[in-house]
Parts: sequence; structure tokens; C-alpha cells
Amino acid sequence: MEPAIQLRLLLDVAIAMALGSVIGFEREKSDKPAGFRTNMVVAGASALFVILGRSIAGYIGAGLTSEAMGVDPTRIIHAIIVGVSFVGAGTIIKSREEETIHYLTTAATLLMSSATGICVALGLYVLAAGVAALTVITNALIKKIYG
Repeated sequence: MEPAIQLRLLLDVAIAMALGSVIGFEREKSDKPAGFRTNMVVAGASALFVILGRSIAGYIGAGLTSEAMGVDPTRIIHAIIVGVSFVGAGTIIKSREEETIHYLTTAATLLMSSATGICVALGLYVLAAGVAALTVITNALIKKIYG
């Protein structure tokens, strides 16, 4: 793959990380366990995995039919969801004193950061920016309404 194309793909990862940072800033400001950096990395990694999947499929699939190769682009997204969910599960804490679960929204926010990165990797920039904005608005606004 030509360096110019790789730089363009790197820009997509950077865009995903920038949008993840917007989401993560709200979590960081709210003093949650998965904040600014975590959301940045999750969004960037999700974009990168989709990009790599597309690149690998193109590289290996040269001359092969998709049936022969067994290509299913949704497998990459499934793997990302499982991996990010595992990271998100690490942020969830059950209180010993109460029957309360903490940081569930933070775990869900990691999934949204991941989805944002996937959108960027698929060239859905407006959707990615909208999802990032909606996530921040939801987390900040609903917290103000319900405490």
C-alpha cells in the first residue's frame, strides 16, 4: 500500500481519536474510571481494526472470491464489540455496602467511543461526529437532570 494511502488511513485513526477524546473529556470531567485517554484509544483502535480488516481482506483476497476467502466484514465489528465490552466490564464496580452498581454508563460510553471509531473507519464522518456529540450531550445533560 502506498505511503499516501497509509497517511490518509492514519488521518482516519486520528479523527477517531479526536472524537473519542471529546467523549472521554466528559467522563474525565465527571471523574469516571475510563476517561479522556481511554476513550481516545478505544475509538482509535476500533477505527484501526476496521481499516486493517479491510486491508487484509484486499491483500489476501486478491484473485480469490469472497466465498473462497470466507469474508464476513461483520466479524471484525463483532470482535471489537467483544474486546471493548471486556474493557468496559473492568470499569464496572458493585458496591459492597449497597446493592448498587457503579460506572455502567462509563462502560456503555466506551462502546459508543468504539462505534464512533468504526464510523470513521467506514468513512461515515458526519455520523461519527453526531454520535460523539449525542453521547456527550446524553452523559452531561441527563446527569444534570437526574443527578
